[in-house]
Amino acid sequence: QVQLVESGGGLVQAGGSLRLSCAASGRSTLSSYAMGWFRQAPGKEREFVASIRGSGAYTNYADSVKGRFTISRDSAKNTVYLQMNSLKPEDTAVYYCASGIGTYNYWGQGTQVTVSS
Repeated sequence: QVQLVESGGGLVQAGGSLRLSCAASGRSTLSSYAMGWFRQAPGKEREFVASIRGSGAYTNYADSVKGRFTISRDSAKNTVYLQMNSLKPEDTAVYYCASGIGTYNYWGQGTQVTVSS
């Protein structure tokens, strides 16, 4: 079993930055697990934001966040980060961390990000 706890959400003005963290526990090592960030805005379906595999060599981003968001991981701390820059009001959502091998089996409780215009 893997537990994921997100933090770092909050209220920020458009153009600002936030860094989300996802602390993972429950396994001796999660380096073999893919880690991802997803988000869900009110009235919309959950959507993929970014993912990272291995030691960080493999990353993938949704087109809507490319060039603005950066995903990274600290394997020693079993923590994944999402650095979000140049935030837009449309980035407002609950952000979820997920992990798994082959598929995302484990999910965090989510952290709210609100971007004001």
